[in-house]
Amino acid sequence: MSTKAQSNRSSGAINGAAMRSFGDQIRARRKELGLSLEDLAQRTGLTASFLSLVERDMSNPSLESLRHIAEALGVPPFYFSQKNGGAATMQNPVVRATERIKVTFPPGDVTSELLVPNLRNKLEVFISHVKPSAGNIARPPQMDTEECLLVLEGTVRVVLHDQEHLLTAGDSIYIHGFALREISAVGETEAVFLSAITPPIF
Repeated sequence: MSTKAQSNRSSGAINGAAMRSFGDQIRARRKELGLSLEDLAQRTGLTASFLSLVERDMSNPSLESLRHIAEALGVPPFYFSQKNGGAATMQNPVVRATERIKVTFPPGDVTSELLVPNLRNKLEVFISHVKPSAGNIARPPQMDTEECLLVLEGTVRVVLHDQEHLLTAGDSIYIHGFALREISAVGETEAVFLSAITPPIF
């Protein structure tokens, strides 16, 4: 999924006071891999000065920048929502509505909630709340994926190759990852959709 350039606007990024900030998580993972800021800058195409601001929580990365960082650090973006910078330790197969891993991506127009306990298995399921201001949030994956997207509220535009599909509440669409060109909320209201993807990439 892809959107927008770097943003300095703040947002409440991650739910749960006990969870680290994006910056803390990124720094911990970078050091775990033995990378300098310059190394990470080369891998992401972002500047070392911008990454330094992100790690010190003085600037928030856009969704696109966060994905570049996650890819460079070899983790999915949801990694940065989990405690202690690692994979979720929850073993209970039940995910209570009040205990979902939840991320609001800067600058705040995309929020996703994980519906599975962790990303260690072959299936990833999440609900996304997308404001029209987010624009195109789709990004072709680096590996071929299979996804079923179900619209719960609002209107969603999905473009596969050069074919546009407008989906409203109750509509669903099957997506091969390499065909994906666009996912966006259409109209003036927030769109809510559920996605099931294999293998996990988000």
